[in-house]
Amino acid sequence: MAQAFSRIYGTGFVTGERAVPNELMAKIMETSDEWIRERSGIQQRYYVREGTSTSDLGAEAAKKALADAGVRFDEIDYVVCATMTPDYYFPGIGSQVQAKLGMGDVPALDIRQQCSGFVYGMQVCDALIRAGAAKKLLFVGAEVHTGFMPFSKQAWKVLMGDSTEPVPQSEQDWHSKFRHLTVLFGDAAGACVMGPTEDASRGLLGYAVHSDGKNVESLYVPSAGFKYRPYFDEAMAKEGRGVPVMDGKTVFKMAVTKMPEAIHEVCGKVGCKLEDIDLVIPHQANLRISEAMQKALKLPDEKVYNNIMKYGNTTAATIPIAYDECRKSGRIKKGDLVCFVGLGAGFHWGAALMRE
Repeated sequence: MAQAFSRIYGTGFVTGERAVPNELMAKIMETSDEWIRERSGIQQRYYVREGTSTSDLGAEAAKKALADAGVRFDEIDYVVCATMTPDYYFPGIGSQVQAKLGMGDVPALDIRQQCSGFVYGMQVCDALIRAGAAKKLLFVGAEVHTGFMPFSKQAWKVLMGDSTEPVPQSEQDWHSKFRHLTVLFGDAAGACVMGPTEDASRGLLGYAVHSDGKNVESLYVPSAGFKYRPYFDEAMAKEGRGVPVMDGKTVFKMAVTKMPEAIHEVCGKVGCKLEDIDLVIPHQANLRISEAMQKALKLPDEKVYNNIMKYGNTTAATIPIAYDECRKSGRIKKGDLVCFVGLGAGFHWGAALMRE
């Protein structure tokens, strides 16, 4: 079994201020609770109020993780943030989280691996700690997806509980064009405090990470990039090109193939067997993907954790949220072997093993 060099000492998460059940989504577009649950397993998601940013959520999640770890803000010597929805096109949110927490000018690093951001980030954080570049490190995964939702002002009033007036049919028709994607996402942030471990039997043990850009247009945003001149224009907005485009069949096939492969690979690297794993925490993209992955690995229900029904897909935040819930509910106990796994746009995918 591989030797651990770093471990997680505290965790925390926050969600957007407003819980939005499927029934509310059905008031602004042609959908239903049954339609959404059948395709994704999602029952609700959380949205931020207008003005709440990704870095706001990241800072609040960080406060909870720091309190859980018993670490002061001024003890953190490195910040790493993963997001695909920064407050601005650039910079990323790392320096803003650092500033909002009053940490001083400690280095702040941003990574962009989308739904696999937590797995990639774990490897980056572990490497920084192993190299001696950080002793007490803050790692944040945060997203505000509502920024790309193409909803009308009246639709937002309905979703946020500020109006019961019906949404005009023409607006519902427009929203319905994007329903296969917009119903999936929520706003949230998860964070953890990491540092060296004195007990080499506990902590992060190994990783298997990969990227392949051949199918990048199977999941991407067809606007707001420097391939275009200008990088965003009025036509893009009118066509709804700020909303991600997804080839669902390709993404599903890759996820249910690559995630099991990564788990087998990291087990081989670490020197353990699949049956040694006590709990797999997959990225929460779609319950059907998690179920197919579980079936491929022949894992019993008690060895796979899913919470997408409560939060939707929160991209870089899904795994730290799930891990925090498992730690604090007793689902994970000291000595358990835990596997994190995910696949995201790019495409990037991977798995990480950790001994709690």
